[in-house]
Amino acid sequence: MAFGRGAKMDGRRPSSPSSSMCTTTTVVVFVALCMVGAWMMTSSTVFPVEPTSNKKSEPIEVSTSNKKTEVKDQRAEVGFGETDEAAKSGSVSSEKFEDTDNNDNVPDESHSNRDAPEEEKFPENAMEKPVEMAEEKEPPKEKEDSKDSFDDANGKSEGQSAKEGGESGDEEEKSEERKDKETTTDNDVEKSDAEKKEDQEGKSEDDATEQPQIEEKVEESGEKEPAAKANEVFPDGAQSELLKESNTENGSFPTQAAESKNEKEAQAASKSSGDEITYSWKLCNSSAVTDYIPCLDNEKAIKKLHSTKHYEHRERHCPAEPPTCLVPLPEGYKRPIEWPKSRDKVWYSNVPHTKLAEYKGHQNWVKVSGDHLLFPGGGTQFKNGALHYIDTIQQALPDIAWGKRSRVILDVGCGVASFGGYMFDRDVLTMSFAPKDEHEAQVQFALERGIPAISAVMGTKRLPYPSRVFDVIHCARCRVPWHIEGGKLLLELNRLLRPGGYFVWSATPVYQKLPEDVEIWNAMSSLTKSMCWKMVKKTKDTLNQVGMAIYQKPMDNNCYEKRSEDSPPLCKETDDADAAWNVPLQACIPRLPIGPSVRGSKWPEMWPQRLEKTPFWIDGSRVGVYGKPANEDFEADYAHWKRVVSKSYVNGMGIDWSKVRNVMDMRAVYGGFAAALRDQKVWVMNIVPIDSPDTLPIVYERGLFGMYHDWCESFSTYPRTYDLLHADHLFSKLKKRCKLLGVFAEVDRILRPEGKLIVRDDAETISELESMAKSLQWEVRMTYARGKEGLLCVQKTTWRPKEIEASM
Repeated sequence: MAFGRGAKMDGRRPSSPSSSMCTTTTVVVFVALCMVGAWMMTSSTVFPVEPTSNKKSEPIEVSTSNKKTEVKDQRAEVGFGETDEAAKSGSVSSEKFEDTDNNDNVPDESHSNRDAPEEEKFPENAMEKPVEMAEEKEPPKEKEDSKDSFDDANGKSEGQSAKEGGESGDEEEKSEERKDKETTTDNDVEKSDAEKKEDQEGKSEDDATEQPQIEEKVEESGEKEPAAKANEVFPDGAQSELLKESNTENGSFPTQAAESKNEKEAQAASKSSGDEITYSWKLCNSSAVTDYIPCLDNEKAIKKLHSTKHYEHRERHCPAEPPTCLVPLPEGYKRPIEWPKSRDKVWYSNVPHTKLAEYKGHQNWVKVSGDHLLFPGGGTQFKNGALHYIDTIQQALPDIAWGKRSRVILDVGCGVASFGGYMFDRDVLTMSFAPKDEHEAQVQFALERGIPAISAVMGTKRLPYPSRVFDVIHCARCRVPWHIEGGKLLLELNRLLRPGGYFVWSATPVYQKLPEDVEIWNAMSSLTKSMCWKMVKKTKDTLNQVGMAIYQKPMDNNCYEKRSEDSPPLCKETDDADAAWNVPLQACIPRLPIGPSVRGSKWPEMWPQRLEKTPFWIDGSRVGVYGKPANEDFEADYAHWKRVVSKSYVNGMGIDWSKVRNVMDMRAVYGGFAAALRDQKVWVMNIVPIDSPDTLPIVYERGLFGMYHDWCESFSTYPRTYDLLHADHLFSKLKKRCKLLGVFAEVDRILRPEGKLIVRDDAETISELESMAKSLQWEVRMTYARGKEGLLCVQKTTWRPKEIEASM
């Protein structure tokens, strides 16, 4: 008051109320503008919602409280110490980090924002607490720089760009924030102090649990993916200190090596997944045209052969690179006639060859009748029908017991395979083979009829079968010179024949007395005796006017040890009789197995019991293919395929099995898939790939058959010969050895139009194969994925490209 009076006395006029109000208003407006400006500056540097980079980054994990907003950018590219597979699985990893509700580091105050999208959370939190964010204690500058360097090294984010854009305003922003602090009310100060205390408590809890808890993702298959380690992306203090000065060579700039490596990996991943890949198919340019078999029609390789004395020109000579062309269809191709009618007749347009009808028509091999080729069921040795001939063998030697003791047989030089075709009536499975020679398309006729056969020759290499697996081997005028060169070819049959098994030889030397026949008979008699084969029967078929000799292989080594001369010699101890892929023939006798628990030491169970019973030589002392004791592995495999075939393949895929006859399991293990199809009127060629466990002897032991093969090469069959191909986890394994495009072109070559391909494999491979199938205009019947596994069923169509590839 005294001061006021002094002012009056000085003659000064007191300030008017309107002037004071104006000044106050100006200050308030100025402060408000400053606050708005500060808010705008802080909001412009708030963390971004979506990255602008072309690179895919992981979803952002947000922890929200009243005091602070923490952003954790989980990037797949960082991956310090992780495997290549984990680094590449960006889409999978993203799911692991999306759910921030389960993160223990998120305070309870954020519950009100959980249901809102992340895009809404960021600006909301920024607007609610701009002052408190400014007041938050800043981390040491060195650690902040270190953290930024990790983000930069793996691609800049939008947040980084925004930070750089706002650096010029940092000082101004801080100045405005200091002014804001000065205008804060007492209540605000108290509230701020309380929140600071709460933050300190929260921070200490965060330190105690520094690594965020990341929930493991469980796929539908029940398998867990390993959780990512937080310190791989966010290093602890010690790691940051190490990175502060000593690891500054790159700073925020990625290296060219890293950029190039990442780009190549991205392109490779895109290629392997089938994305952005287009397939350009052309017709094969081969002189074989519609009957092209790449490994048997390799004219360049055949021309370079030094000799053809041992039928080298009929053996396999595969191209260096598997063809990726498509074999054209014969003009007028039709859907094959169904079994069993197909055994008697096929469409001429499907196999338009008449030479064999002209050459062998008088022996009732094949005849032409209008639109059909007819097969009377005859052969060179059984003009009056194969069934009578088959029964003659049974009558001559009842112990052969077709369909009981003798279940799996090999027919050498099969012709059109009428012998094997009528063996089905006796519940016998016949593996027939003949070369691709002047008997035009004889194996193709067999397969078109629905009879199993392959193109092969007894030349310089072992046949693609394991040792001691065939119950009977049959040769009816098969034109093989068994007796020459120390009996090398007959010794190959000895390798394949089961101990105690029979060799049925029906040929002119058995019953004719021409000088040449007598010479051959004497040579064969001497050879078989030295091999310890016992001739158990020599008989004549009066109806067909032919004769046959039946030999039996010994069950043990006693005869070999008693021979006066070691000729043919016993094979070396180091010889592996089961090795059969591109192995040269040897003129020696493999020793027979010794011991009650060794394969081949006793005869299998009678058919059909042998189909389901675990082989006696498979026991718990050995580990099976799937990791269980071998006997349990075998039983589990059979139970699995019975369930899959019954519930899925037969009743769940819409396949009309009456139209399916020729089936191939491209990767058989124990033959469970084939065994499960026993009630269907089909036969299954079980293929054991050369790089898979050698389980083919087990397949034969249970009364089924098959062969070894390398799927990086062409199969020894004619085009359009199988109704259904089945591949269980084959293609994903092949990708490590050869290109899938060539393998799929081979699948197209083998499969008939309207034939089915069923694939079980990993989801990535399924996607790649589906893309190839669609490029061939195949019909996708079913595609299914569960977790990382997938199932694909596709059907081939009659589509063929117009363009022909350049000369081969």
